[in-house]
Amino acid sequence: MNTITDSAVFERIRQDIADNSVVLYMKGTPIFPQCGFSAAVVQILTHLGVKFKGIDILQDPELRQGIKEFSSWPTIPQLYVKGEFVGGCDIVREMFETGELSEALSSRGIDVRA
Repeated sequence: MNTITDSAVFERIRQDIADNSVVLYMKGTPIFPQCGFSAAVVQILTHLGVKFKGIDILQDPELRQGIKEFSSWPTIPQLYVKGEFVGGCDIVREMFETGELSEALSSRGIDVRA
């Protein structure tokens, strides 16, 4: 990738995470996830009643690579809350199981189903 593309992709990512309180970069869509890890995070967010924007990285090879460079995180899915990178599937699942995810979302003003 060249720096012009990088900056355009990074700008788009910054815009998405600025415009939406909760963003999930994933394979597929929230309705039709294309991998088990993406499906697991969608299921957790849905269980918590969290409204989020799902962004399908499979539709855009530049975004698929760009989001990994943006976050310095090698895998998809990636969850962002209020512009801050939370983690991938394993981290989100672990945080959900300990109750830490609900607390993190609530403390940032995101409505969570009890």
